[in-house]
Amino acid sequence: MAEPTAARAWRTVLERIERDLVEGRLGPGDRLPSERELSSELGVGRSSVREALRVLEVMGLIRTSTGSGPQAGAIVIATPAGGLEQLLRLQVAAQGFPIADVVQTRVVLEGAVAASLAASESRETADAHILLEAMDDATLPAPEFLALDAQLHLALAEASGNAVIAAMMAGLRTAIESYVLEGSARIDDWTGMAQRLRVEHRALVAAIDDGDADRARVLVRDHIIGYYTAAGLVPDTAV
Repeated sequence: MAEPTAARAWRTVLERIERDLVEGRLGPGDRLPSERELSSELGVGRSSVREALRVLEVMGLIRTSTGSGPQAGAIVIATPAGGLEQLLRLQVAAQGFPIADVVQTRVVLEGAVAASLAASESRETADAHILLEAMDDATLPAPEFLALDAQLHLALAEASGNAVIAAMMAGLRTAIESYVLEGSARIDDWTGMAQRLRVEHRALVAAIDDGDADRARVLVRDHIIGYYTAAGLVPDTAV
């Protein structure tokens, strides 16, 4: 079997493990198949398996340990947020959604999230700050940085207290991550873009912490549209 392209191969592994988690074939405490087994079964290189495992670890779903013995390898420590069959179906369907539709949906949903979270008396942004710190690591490759990016946006949705929006964001995650990763490959200066995203993320969270709902809504809109247009995925007029 020919290995998928590098950009797609690690996602093949990621999607297989996520599906096993959501459908209950894997759960906290279970050990993942070895790199060799996953590589052989899915027809991808072991480097792609390692990349997927790093992303899952960054997302807080698994813990990996090197060496040998009962604690070595990758062990599941959590299941995906909103791990419902309906969300899995939405994730699968979302891969075929037009990019412009995904962008418009993100602007609507995340604008509401940012504004409501900023307007609330209790602004639970501690998880967002932890993710901001993690994204400051300049050595992160693009897939890991973008996994943290997606987790930050989902964390804000969950912190807003709106369970429906949080579930919709979780269900759209596959489409969001695949398009955002596709866009990263089109950006010549990824280091510069990553720094721009860091600044935008911090400004957004600061606006929420300050209780400035209008500014938070504008910042998240500009942040989302700015990335997709800079990556050449949508024209300015599409959103």
